[in-house]
Amino acid sequence: MSLRYALLALLTAEPLTGYDAAKRFGGSVGFVWHAPDSQIYPELRRMEKEGLIEGEQVRWGPNSTKTRYSITDDGIRAFRDWINAPMDYGPIRDAPHMRAAYFEWADPDCVRENLQRHIDYYTEQRARWAAMRASILDASHPTIATRIEKYPAREHERIIAYKAFAYQGLVDRATAEIEWAHDGLALVDKLSPPSP
Repeated sequence: MSLRYALLALLTAEPLTGYDAAKRFGGSVGFVWHAPDSQIYPELRRMEKEGLIEGEQVRWGPNSTKTRYSITDDGIRAFRDWINAPMDYGPIRDAPHMRAAYFEWADPDCVRENLQRHIDYYTEQRARWAAMRASILDASHPTIATRIEKYPAREHERIIAYKAFAYQGLVDRATAEIEWAHDGLALVDKLSPPSP
């Protein structure tokens, strides 16, 4: 997936300035696709040059303007083409599981510390993803609320259900990672009991 499809996804809800897109990105698609602001602004400009979005100057404060971007028909077609294409899976690069395969080289206390950090990380992520899912289901998330206002009532269930489904997958993934790390703690205790 490229950043442009994440941005097109955001713009299917409503027109946004670059600033608003970056802000919404972090609180929406940013949960599933990371991108810093330094990548968002240039990508918006490239997308505008390619005709996927169009920019309009809007008043910003008493003496300045900002560009507000709207998705074009070509942008909607490109987004639909991408969403309908077969899913692409890149090569796996999983540092925690790679390290775990060689824990016999590590100090058992360091293994325990790393596994506990893994548990803490995924516990925090699971809470964030679960909260996002809840805000989707009750339509309190600003982007969902905007989509609900923009699209007809017959689309609301689909809008909410698929997004909640995506976040449920992240919650389930986090739960599996937490359980895996707990199994690892039990394994290190079995293979290298803690020092008295």
